Amino acid sequence: MTGATRPLSDRIALVTGASRGIGAAVALELAQAGAHIVAVARTVGGLEELDDKVKAVGSSTTLVPLDMKDSDGIARLAQALNERYQRLDVLIGNAGILGVLSPLSHYEPKDWDNMVAVNVTANWQLIRCMDALLQRSQAGRAVFLTSGVAHLGRAYWGPYAASKAALEVLVRTYAAETATTNIRANLFGPGPTRTRMYLGAFPGVDPLTLPTPEEVAKAILPLCLPDFTESGKLYDYRDRKLKSFQPPA
Repeated sequence: MTGATRPLSDRIALVTGASRGIGAAVALELAQAGAHIVAVARTVGGLEELDDKVKAVGSSTTLVPLDMKDSDGIARLAQALNERYQRLDVLIGNAGILGVLSPLSHYEPKDWDNMVAVNVTANWQLIRCMDALLQRSQAGRAVFLTSGVAHLGRAYWGPYAASKAALEVLVRTYAAETATTNIRANLFGPGPTRTRMYLGAFPGVDPLTLPTPEEVAKAILPLCLPDFTESGKLYDYRDRKLKSFQPPA
């Protein structure tokens, strides 16, 4: 993108799970749109690789090695962003784990706790700690990645599906609570994608039949732009549609 077509110039974008897969691809896409990237992940090597790519497209990063289960670390990050920038313009809640695919009756409590900590509690803590910063943006945009299994009762996927269903309610609630502000909060369902997580769950799938993280990231970018006005919606990448949730009767 040229200077005239960098709609996120001078904006600050935080991306979790930014060291690989969709997270890294979204971070690079936002950087190409002009944003400064606050890249959060556990893997330092992956963050450093992202830093090189972001610099190559003419943008910059702040690398934050952080485990999303570290709630105090998320709070410290918000404080640091407040001290340096006094705001946050884009929040991408991408980090997540698939966990063990197992019958509910066989699931270990420690695995359940880990799933909820990463897929639910960490995103609640992000909302809790970053809300004030998003409020100070002229156009705060928050996008959280979900999964189609949140709406299914698929055997062996219960804990992961439950965690994504909980995430969806959190984000829809946040959208309702910020309806009269400059914040727009939405969900994005990438569907089957050529990532390590998806191929780990479906090892028999030919990766070449799946969209790449880079292709998916291009569809996430519009939800992050200041002119995107929808909130509390789910964008389904497979259908290329923005879906509303039906309110209870």
